[in-house]
Amino acid sequence: MRLLQLLMEVKEVLEDFAKTRGEGAKKIADTAREKGGLALLTWHHFKVKAPYYNAEKEFNDTYKKISINMSDIEFQREVGRLEVLGELIIRSKK
Repeated sequence: MRLLQLLMEVKEVLEDFAKTRGEGAKKIADTAREKGGLALLTWHHFKVKAPYYNAEKEFNDTYKKISINMSDIEFQREVGRLEVLGELIIRSKK
C-alpha cells in the first residue's frame, strides 16, 4: 500500500514538473519571438520543446495528421512520433 502511494506521489511530481516546464518553454518561446532578430533561434529551440511536455496533446495532434495522402516518409515520421508518445503516455499512467 505504501509503495502504491509513493508511486502516485512520484507521478504527481512528474506531472507538475512537465506542466511547469511546458509553461516555461512556451513563455520563453513567446518572448523570444516578440524580440525577433537573433532571439528567433531561441524561439525555434523552445517552440520545438513546448509540446513534448504535454504528451497527450502532442499524441492527439500527431494522430490527426496521419492520412492516406501522405508520402511514405511523412507517414513513417508521424507513426514513429505517435509510437514514442503513446509509449510515454502508457508508462506515465502505470
